[in-house]
Amino acid sequence: MEGGVGGPSTEPPPVLQKLHQASRIYQYYLDKTTPHAVPRWVGTLVVALIYGLRVYYVQGFYIITYGLGIYILNLLIGFLSPLVDPELEVSDGPLLPTKGSDEFKPFIRRLPEFKFWYSVTKAFAIAFVMTFFSAFDVPVFWPILLCYWLVLFVLTMKRQIAHMMKYKYIPLNIGKQKYGGKKPSASSSGSRAD
Repeated sequence: MEGGVGGPSTEPPPVLQKLHQASRIYQYYLDKTTPHAVPRWVGTLVVALIYGLRVYYVQGFYIITYGLGIYILNLLIGFLSPLVDPELEVSDGPLLPTKGSDEFKPFIRRLPEFKFWYSVTKAFAIAFVMTFFSAFDVPVFWPILLCYWLVLFVLTMKRQIAHMMKYKYIPLNIGKQKYGGKKPSASSSGSRAD
């Protein structure tokens, strides 16, 4: 009798318990980083710099870097695209305004900023680990890969910017728009008369 009188034991093995506990701790700290966008992106920039230095000093793994570039370009397209593309489907949900008289609807991304950051950081970390295995060091002529990636980037961004102009949306929010309003005059800055 494995479980005793009450039936079989339902407690998971200790290894699974430790994995679940580690997963919860990881998720806890990941959730704490959500409101801190600038430090997150600075950390990602540091990870990207470390990866770039690794590739530079090893003088290899260009095919991994090319694949990483294509993946990040794909993520960037998702980040810059609206959740509901006006060209593809008409839905009952929020749509982008196409005329000046249309009601304002907020821009909802297909790929939210946090998921974009998380995917980019994870991709750089995985690519960095891959540079320690010689099986991924495929000999290629890197200038051709770089030129091909640049052409792909320019054509993709040209199409994306044309889409943004056609449907009049800006996917980047640089901050809250501030209005000047009336500035208090020198005579009204004194005490109030009730």
